[in-house]
Amino acid sequence: MRCRAFCEPRWNTSSSLKTLLKVCSFHLTSEAGKTKAWITPAQFTALLELMPEPYATMVYVIVWTGLRVSELAGLRWRSLHNESITVGQRYYRGDWSCTKTPGSAATIAVDSEVIERIHRLKTLTVDVRAGRAVRHFKLVKSAEPDDLVFQSVWRGRPLNDANVLKRFIKPAARRLGCNVNWRSLRTSCATWMVQAGADPKSVQGQMRHSRISTTMDICAQLVPEGQRQAVRQLRAFVERSVPNVPLVFQ
Repeated sequence: MRCRAFCEPRWNTSSSLKTLLKVCSFHLTSEAGKTKAWITPAQFTALLELMPEPYATMVYVIVWTGLRVSELAGLRWRSLHNESITVGQRYYRGDWSCTKTPGSAATIAVDSEVIERIHRLKTLTVDVRAGRAVRHFKLVKSAEPDDLVFQSVWRGRPLNDANVLKRFIKPAARRLGCNVNWRSLRTSCATWMVQAGADPKSVQGQMRHSRISTTMDICAQLVPEGQRQAVRQLRAFVERSVPNVPLVFQ
């Protein structure tokens, strides 16, 4: 991480204060490029409320488990356990394949409420208009061990993640004033774990990152609360020391 500071005096006062008081704007640039986008818990909750099922549960599962969308699309009922999910294959826009890396094929820990929410899909129906008529479809056509968890409404086939993103997730996100995609939802899981105090190695295991550097990139873009507190203390110190000097200059 490189930090470049551009400083210029903007307060028209005595020469001594001009020397001491300067407004500095800092531009942070990362060697790795752009930061990894993620959403806050508040945005996540609001997003779910704006989406119909089963798409809301798809978002819920990715954020709470860190699954890739291709792994979610290929998830079968036999992969669900009481407090874990076994990832063994993926489905991506018409193609079935093994997981992204050998290490991605693993059993990961999952909160029991996530499993309960997934099973709740078996009890839900969706209404679809067909001309003047309204047809009722079960969200889960069949729940045999080898059946898919997330099925298309009409025929129970694998879902097209691009269509789900375009028709349901992005419109809901725009209403909240944020930009969301499948990757940012997965990154949110890792980000929240780091914020909650989980150690990077455990986060790497849950996310199944092949390199610890990928996990550390997420950790590096978060500002620890201790640093935020230090900045607040710095501001308070300056305000006490020079009470008549504004901190924002025109």
